[in-house]
Amino acid sequence: MSNLPGQESPTPRHGPTVSPQVELARKLNLLLDVVVAEGNTPYTYKQIEHGLKNKGVALSRARWAYMITGDGPLVTDPALLTGIAEFFRIPAEYMLGSDSDLPERVDAQLSFVKSLRVARVVSFAARMLGDVSPETLRSITDLLQDNTPDPESRPPT
Repeated sequence: MSNLPGQESPTPRHGPTVSPQVELARKLNLLLDVVVAEGNTPYTYKQIEHGLKNKGVALSRARWAYMITGDGPLVTDPALLTGIAEFFRIPAEYMLGSDSDLPERVDAQLSFVKSLRVARVVSFAARMLGDVSPETLRSITDLLQDNTPDPESRPPT
């Protein structure tokens, strides 16, 4: 049985163990998704690079690409991770992976914001589609609520 890139072999009791690279990619992709979920246009690499450059932090396109896909070496540079957190206006602890429960709370809040946005989209779609069958509406809802992004499917921005 093959595993997804960035995942280790499953353990009998705990399921697949996600690598630190994939976990960082998940966090970054969630942040990118929440920007869109809040009704904004998605950030481009250039916008993120410019925002970080204003803070004196450099980010190459290649590094950003492997950070959001979970491939390549693990990025642990505190200045870069703190800069990214500041860019997205979240506590740095979320990106730095501190031992407190703050990252979990931030993750839950971001997921909640995203789910609220999905609910608004579903409501809007239901109004706009009018006489759509309940099965079709359920299918649309399921698609919109699937919030387990595959970091490998997101192209570099």
